[in-house]
Amino acid sequence: MFIELHLIQNFAPSNLNRDDNNNPKDCEFGGVRRARVSSQCLKRAMRMAPVFAETTQTSVGTRTKYLVNKLAEHLQKAGKPEADAKAISAAFVPQLMSKVDEKSEEKKTAVLLYVGDAELASMAQDLQQVWPSLPSDAKGREAALAPVAKAFIKRHKSWTSVPDIALFGRMLAEQPELNLEAACQVAHAISTHRVTMEMDFYTAVDDLNPDDTAGAGMMGFTGYDSACFYRYARLDWGQLVKNLNGDAALARRTVEGFLRAAIEAVPSAKQNAFAANNPPSLAFAVVRDGSMGWSLANAFEKPVYPKGSNGMVASSVEALDKYWGRLCATYGEGSVRAASVLAVDDDLPLDALKDYRVANLSSWIEAIQKAMPTGKEA
Repeated sequence: MFIELHLIQNFAPSNLNRDDNNNPKDCEFGGVRRARVSSQCLKRAMRMAPVFAETTQTSVGTRTKYLVNKLAEHLQKAGKPEADAKAISAAFVPQLMSKVDEKSEEKKTAVLLYVGDAELASMAQDLQQVWPSLPSDAKGREAALAPVAKAFIKRHKSWTSVPDIALFGRMLAEQPELNLEAACQVAHAISTHRVTMEMDFYTAVDDLNPDDTAGAGMMGFTGYDSACFYRYARLDWGQLVKNLNGDAALARRTVEGFLRAAIEAVPSAKQNAFAANNPPSLAFAVVRDGSMGWSLANAFEKPVYPKGSNGMVASSVEALDKYWGRLCATYGEGSVRAASVLAVDDDLPLDALKDYRVANLSSWIEAIQKAMPTGKEA
């Protein structure tokens, strides 16, 4: 079983996701330039949204190169001396997940590692159990820690208790047994229309400038755009339950947390300058059986334009609605178990989707939850 999420979200002038030149990211689609927000940016915004942890009732994972220090902190809280805690952590982490930079004072790992508090606590517990028997010399310590690392890897192979890691996956080239296949695919958000980047020239006044001094204290410019985005994500229920070691109750909370975070989360880049805190105008969720997924991005392969008194939102919703209707007419709706549409405006041009419409966010989520399995089945 899969849950697919389609959002139409219109942002005021903003720079939500910057490229290497600090300009808004973009791409070409349908022969024209589009505004773009990367999937990595969207996933981070969702997993860091407070509503995600509140709904799942579980803390989110940590992505870091400072795992040695983090593990040492757990050991210090358990009463271990700081120097010993750091030394043993530095010897343990390379055998578990990643090599460390010996030249680095913090013993940073070679790659970013994605771990949860429960996994860190399990590592610390394993080390405490063997602590009294660990040799004092470095080589002997490494040899003694090798079976501890192997036991941890075997115990935690192919599962996690951390919802966002279960959703978005984990890849460790040095320790593939701890890899997790992502349960959720997230597409790059793209504007439904052609977009042109604008430039904002700004100045700042030096408040202590003498009255007879002309000119600004500083000058600069920043790129921005304004776009109506189509966002798409696809969640594999069976993979999610598998990643969470069969905990269907946590998987259900994870789905709800994902849905709520997808609605609430907005990328944070340049928000102090633009405050583009615009919620989605339309949220369309589909629960379907079978493996075939339907991204509706091609509804906008031909860029939309404002029509009459309608702006980009209404034109985008109309294009999405018609494309959904054409897909259903062509391929059938046999795999659709349930669908739910949440729309802010009453006058949005809905035809194929109008029967799925609900009144509020709670009803929208409830419609999806009712169609989900109550157990582990996909």
